Amino acid sequence: MDVFINQFLDYIKNEKELSRNTQESYLRDINQFNNYLSKYSSVDLINVNKTIVITYLVYLQKNGKSASTISRNLASLRSFYQYLLNNGVTNIDPTNNLHSPKQEKKAPNILTLKEVDKLLSIPKPNKFKGARDKAMLELLYATGLRVSEIILLDIDNINFKFSNITLEENSDIRIIPLGRTALNYLKIYINKYRNEVLKDTEEKALFINYQGKRLTRQGLWKIIKYYTDKTNINKKITPNTLRDSFAVHLLQNGADLKSVQKILGHSDISTTQKYFFAIDDKKLKEVYNNTHPRA
Repeated sequence: MDVFINQFLDYIKNEKELSRNTQESYLRDINQFNNYLSKYSSVDLINVNKTIVITYLVYLQKNGKSASTISRNLASLRSFYQYLLNNGVTNIDPTNNLHSPKQEKKAPNILTLKEVDKLLSIPKPNKFKGARDKAMLELLYATGLRVSEIILLDIDNINFKFSNITLEENSDIRIIPLGRTALNYLKIYINKYRNEVLKDTEEKALFINYQGKRLTRQGLWKIIKYYTDKTNINKKITPNTLRDSFAVHLLQNGADLKSVQKILGHSDISTTQKYFFAIDDKKLKEVYNNTHPRA
């Protein structure tokens, strides 16, 4: 089965030119389904029928997976089986006419400005760990970058002269402005502490661990949890919480949706629209009064 999965990954990478994050998501979902088949079914990945896919989606639901997670899994499988069908590997698409579960439109979990200040004030930039973590948290909130984007940042992505970050993914270039605070702590981390633990001068990763290697996704999550536990804020805080808070705070202060979409790197503006659910009516009216020429 691995050969078909690898061929599919090559297809979505080189022909479809999907983002690395999407590639990883597809691979994770397909492998998870394959593991499910190995454990609960006598059918292999190629000979799956619609009943098995439905049973799997019910299995995910019973195991507490959210509607959005189930929808993403179905989308991954649909893409995979469409590829197999189009290339003559299979005669049917077992996901055909299957519909994703309806998703509730929930406001994202965000922090208030005071809570952001509280979280970002905890790491002290007087040693390597504190300086790195302070710069990273400030950067997360200042840019709304995804976890995958933060850990893949290189030194060269930061432009101190023009105060921005340049990201290149496939043929697209995304330029994200940087505020003075984030730039200041990045300079402290890079100029004073990063070289202390750097073992390979060829290493370009912006954020590194104590071994001088690029920080991992798991490492970033542990850092967020470490500081979250010290805040006593009664909310679930993840790296995505800072991304969501960044977006909502921009909109609350009058930023237009198209600009926020561009900064966040959303391909579809409907993805960005969810942040309006986190703005209360009073704040929306205030934004309207401050920005509309005839308010």
